[in-house]
Amino acid sequence: MTDQELAVKIVELIGGKENISSVRHCATRLRIVVLDKEKIDTKAVENLDKVKGSFFNSGQYQIILGTGLVNRVHDEVVKLTGGADAGAASSGEKPPAPVYGNKLQRAIRMFSDVFVPIIPVLVATGLFMGLRGLLTQEAVLSVFGMTPADVPQSLLLFTQVLTDTAFAFLPALVCWSTFRNFGGSPVIGIVLGLMLVSPSLPSAYDVGSGTAQPLTFFGFLRVAGYQGSVLPAFATGILTAKFEKWLRRRVPDAVDLIVTPFVTLLVGAVLALFCIGPILHSVENVVLVVVEKLLFLPFGIGGLLYGSFGQLLGIFGIHHILNFLEISMLAQDGWNYLNPIGTCGNVAQAGAVLAVAVKARSAKLKQIAYPSCLSALLGITEPAVFGVNLRFGRPFLMVMVGGAAGGFLASIFRLRATGMAITGIPGTLLYLNEQLPLYLLTNVVAFAVAFAMTWFFGFNAKMEEPA
Repeated sequence: MTDQELAVKIVELIGGKENISSVRHCATRLRIVVLDKEKIDTKAVENLDKVKGSFFNSGQYQIILGTGLVNRVHDEVVKLTGGADAGAASSGEKPPAPVYGNKLQRAIRMFSDVFVPIIPVLVATGLFMGLRGLLTQEAVLSVFGMTPADVPQSLLLFTQVLTDTAFAFLPALVCWSTFRNFGGSPVIGIVLGLMLVSPSLPSAYDVGSGTAQPLTFFGFLRVAGYQGSVLPAFATGILTAKFEKWLRRRVPDAVDLIVTPFVTLLVGAVLALFCIGPILHSVENVVLVVVEKLLFLPFGIGGLLYGSFGQLLGIFGIHHILNFLEISMLAQDGWNYLNPIGTCGNVAQAGAVLAVAVKARSAKLKQIAYPSCLSALLGITEPAVFGVNLRFGRPFLMVMVGGAAGGFLASIFRLRATGMAITGIPGTLLYLNEQLPLYLLTNVVAFAVAFAMTWFFGFNAKMEEPA
């Protein structure tokens, strides 16, 4: 089945393009907001070739396709529906999409819609950081008869361009994505985000290190750049995008091109630099300190708790809120403390689903479980979670035990990643330093514990029998 044929079948089985309100995607899933979820033929969708599973969460029907494929199928679905947000507009005015979920679920979906599009860039940056680490590791260079002093400065400068750019201009990325999701002009969002890190302002990093002083406005308001900040750009993007939409409805068309961008940027800059920026930047710092203290509770307690219960976040659709924390951590000091612990839970999914695959009698279950194990080891856990472990229940509980064991060790070893959004085997690229052996050890433990617990206590042949 070609990508185009798969897209046609998906649109058909979820009620046609008239039933689609919007289409988006993340790294592995096609995310579709429908007008009537009763029209979705879930079983038929899941039986399609290349579809690894599906579920309805936070107002979105999410179809698991896997990396790469999801991008291509998304593009084909957009062609069929006439646009990412125009599926139901084939005739007349598009009816309003129904409101799914409570306020918390809708807020988390909003976080997801804003941060998911910028994650691939941050993933690439994290990999660049890992590769840059190889150039400064004496143990690695000694294999080639070199020392760090032998590495050309021009090459180090080039790697610095690769590793620092995305985080130096992070507010621009966040503002762009926020404007795009809230109906503003994305180019205005980019410029507004760049204003938050303007060279005319003292860098937040320089102010933090004491090599520069913030500017003082009105005799009391201290202002610096917002390098490494997420919340100020996020909130500014929401408010300013809504303000731009309000303004366009009131400004005459003849002067819209001049007046609207000018007033929008002026109001947005004032809000960001003098009002919400200083407040939310302080809030952001407090949140990060609290999270890091929880993760580093004594005796590995923090890692044990997050390694165990972190997998539940994905089930309830609230795991994307962690993107904000990971991005902020990386922007602050270049390290991600959540990734090594969260990785253990993902690898534990692989261990549990492999135990199910080996013990299962059903050929169909084996066909689902074996590929799901490999997928989870590569960081894509949805097939294992929704296709096997959560379906049978007890294997998922064993995953929590395995994740706790690995998370405990990750916390004890104080592991920290150079990037985000990749785990398991690809995640080794975020630990290309002295941490690599410990990273491998924690994941082997998580995998082995989950496999053993599932083998002995989490799965048996009776569980395959239909209820």
